[in-house]
Amino acid sequence: MFPQRIRSGASFEFSYRLVGPIDPVFHSHPYYELYYFHEGVCNYLIGDKIYVLSPGDLILMNGMTLHCAKIDKSVPYVRTLLHFQPENLRPLLDMPHALNVFKPFQDLGNHRLSLAGPEREEAERLLARMDGYKRRGDTIGYNRLQLALADMLYYVYDLCQQPLRDKPEFPSDKERTVQDIISFIESQYTRDLTLDMLQDHLHLSKYHLSKLFKEVTGVTIFDYVYRRRINQAKIMFLLNPRTSVTEVCFQLGFKHLAHFSRLFKKQTGQSPESFKKRLAEEKPQT
Repeated sequence: MFPQRIRSGASFEFSYRLVGPIDPVFHSHPYYELYYFHEGVCNYLIGDKIYVLSPGDLILMNGMTLHCAKIDKSVPYVRTLLHFQPENLRPLLDMPHALNVFKPFQDLGNHRLSLAGPEREEAERLLARMDGYKRRGDTIGYNRLQLALADMLYYVYDLCQQPLRDKPEFPSDKERTVQDIISFIESQYTRDLTLDMLQDHLHLSKYHLSKLFKEVTGVTIFDYVYRRRINQAKIMFLLNPRTSVTEVCFQLGFKHLAHFSRLFKKQTGQSPESFKKRLAEEKPQT
């Protein structure tokens, strides 16, 4: 099979119609993502937003925002994923009168497009075509896959010319309440949060809030808070490598450095110091 790595040294990953259950794990990554939902029952959490997905939903993600899929394992969960580094695809998209097809990811950050009718048919046709080229396993198929990828990005760019929806829709009060919890956490996650604070803010029993959050997201409220903090720590180390581990620890609301380091290693597989060292080693030399 041909390599997924583009000849310029860049890489993209394309996984078509993945099937199978997954555990809800919050994660982030330094690349853009297109996620297409074919079928199943899924609540998708991205930052401070929760999306109740329907077949035909296409999600644009900037990657660095903490995100997680919470699915119903009793029914098939089918999705297509496309990951790519924008700077590494620019040579592929460099042509006369080229448009900035990365603008939707840059300006919208994370955004859902709910496709139906001809728009959904075209999206699924493009994804199936990409899979067909990938399956060829030869140089011609590989090059046509790259061209199909460019076509897909232009298609998404075209869809995103439509006015953005300002308000997500929820099927029930349960999802609305969890959205309120996430929004509150997003504004307060660096503080010493307590369930009593949530209870006072939302005027609902903290026990009821805890139960609803676990039911909808698959994780506890404090697991989400800690993962949100660790994700922010990764971003801070990436954006400002000179910031010390201790500074980041206390800026994000941790009281003890050991607690921060233990959670960081549990979530990322390495200590904060090792993470910073790896970032320094990967930084291009000028």
